[in-house]
Amino acid sequence: MIRSAGGRLGNIGSGISGGGGTDSLKRRDRNEDSITIRFRYLDSTRNYMLDSSIADFARRFPVPAIHVTLGNTGTAARSLLFSPVLKAGWDPGFHAFDIYKWTVDKARFFNTTRPYSELNYQLAARSEQIIDLMHTQNIKPNWNFLFQYRMINAPGIFKNLKTNHNNYLITSRFESVNKRYNNYFILAGNKLQSGESGGIDDSEDYLNDPDFKDRFAIPTKIGGDQGLTRNFFNTDVGTGNRYNEFTVLLRQQYDLGKKDSLVTDSTVIPLFFPRLRFEHTFQYSRLKYQFRDYIGDSAFYKDYYGLELGQITDTVQREDQWKELVNDFSIYQFPDAKNLHQFIKLGAALQNMKQELPNAKAYYNVFGHAEYRNRTRNQKWDMLLSGKLYFTGLNAGDYSAYASLQKTTGKKVPGYVQLGFENVNRTPSFIFNDQSSFYLLSAAKDFKKENTLHFFASLYQSSLKLKLTGHYYLLTNYTYIKDYYQPEQYSSLFNVLRVSAEKTFKIGKRWFWHTDIHFQQAIGNAPVNLPLVYTRNRIGYEGNLGLKNLDMATGLELRYHTSYKADGYSPVLGQFYYQENTSISNPMPDITAYLHFRIRPFKAYIRAENLNTASGSNGFGFTNNNQYVPGYPYPGLVIRVGIYWSFVN
Repeated sequence: MIRSAGGRLGNIGSGISGGGGTDSLKRRDRNEDSITIRFRYLDSTRNYMLDSSIADFARRFPVPAIHVTLGNTGTAARSLLFSPVLKAGWDPGFHAFDIYKWTVDKARFFNTTRPYSELNYQLAARSEQIIDLMHTQNIKPNWNFLFQYRMINAPGIFKNLKTNHNNYLITSRFESVNKRYNNYFILAGNKLQSGESGGIDDSEDYLNDPDFKDRFAIPTKIGGDQGLTRNFFNTDVGTGNRYNEFTVLLRQQYDLGKKDSLVTDSTVIPLFFPRLRFEHTFQYSRLKYQFRDYIGDSAFYKDYYGLELGQITDTVQREDQWKELVNDFSIYQFPDAKNLHQFIKLGAALQNMKQELPNAKAYYNVFGHAEYRNRTRNQKWDMLLSGKLYFTGLNAGDYSAYASLQKTTGKKVPGYVQLGFENVNRTPSFIFNDQSSFYLLSAAKDFKKENTLHFFASLYQSSLKLKLTGHYYLLTNYTYIKDYYQPEQYSSLFNVLRVSAEKTFKIGKRWFWHTDIHFQQAIGNAPVNLPLVYTRNRIGYEGNLGLKNLDMATGLELRYHTSYKADGYSPVLGQFYYQENTSISNPMPDITAYLHFRIRPFKAYIRAENLNTASGSNGFGFTNNNQYVPGYPYPGLVIRVGIYWSFVN
């Protein structure tokens, strides 16, 4: 439980009904000093609870534990684990900043008995700041809205890697009193700005030069000699990528079925059991992807990109702009009216895309989709089958198929077993199309459709605190970037195997060791380089020191991967590219000392990151920097403080 001056945050609440009485808002005393809150996602039938745990900081930080960046929060990031794009249909192709985006898939729809707010703030070295605000409340018992805002502003330890991201999200869910009509609304915006340095200048060994202990003094390949600014309101990142995405979605549903009611001593609660549902989803998006360098170094762009800058201007600018409009009509049928987690769904959609820059062109897609879900009423089995096929248009012939079967393992050995399959046939992302401003070759290449076959399995045992997962990929016509800007396709069949284990060991009365270990291997001569092993470990104390209202976690966190030829990064394209010249081999794992604690609704995180960079050469300092992307060292010691406060109004 989380207590506050205004109330207590409980564990479980019930969501606004999707058309039945099994999931309706509980009636309770308005003066009761507690809150019941749950949320769900747009295309999910499950309700979720807020996470109040403090042991794992990665759940609070924008960068997931399995991702690496260019060395500053907010810069381009990629997963250390193999994760190809598995999305059929049109895709602009800009994914290096996906972890910082709030999208329709991440939007949450809450239901709460009292207004609930969160105020979150993080502060780190060089005035790095993250502000995260959230407020949700039920305007009426059957109508909830949510507002979220997040800002990431990080000047960076190394020059020309400043970031400034702003995200906002508004959601609303309304259900009519008779429970026949549902309305979902999402408004999501992402303004992402990331400075680009091209990596540190490698003409000299600046990292080991005592005159450059201040890492911000090390020259970079592009971006010029901009000075460090700690001004919170200065949002200009100079040379860099600027992405703007805006999406509005409106989904309306109307149900046909059977009315019923639940009679108590004092009230009559209306119930409704749907048998047929009609759904329309409208989605509109504006997308803008831009790279800009007003002080371009002609030698750099000629050597790395084959670009000749003009005699009059040294500006380099690339930009794709899009508008997208989707109208989707679907019909649901519920075989068991009292189980809304079992249904059959059939639908068709018209997608219109208009490219505004660099060319004014219009495209369209017509696709159909189908889905079957069944989570049995005894909660033992959970099945999902879905598919999508593009009939005509820009991406005609694209398809995706997905199947998953999950079974709980019982009360004696609580957990689950899951088996799944996925097959995606997709047109390569639009950056591989010569109509994109980011396609820098003089001649167009003919790329075939990518095909990926993905098998996966998972076993979880809560009593053993053990989770095992396996992924097996078979790929053909794999598209990638090499040598900074050249699009390529590997037509031969190859496969990738990934096996992971997550386990918690109890090593003392209140001492725990949390370990995640991942093994992966690409088989064949494919243009894919992966670390054979990646592991993350947290070892520390978790308890309350005998204090009733305290919850604490303190210890060490270590991250490490084996040596491999890591992907390079292309600043103009905003893409990671395949390279075979530079190996990444860090002598030490990343080491972080942490102290996390919670007192009622207040949570705090104090972390000393990159302790492994301590060095005695040329005088003591934190200068033994690790690298995860060639040319982009991670910073030295970073002290990070985070404060998270929950309010029940």
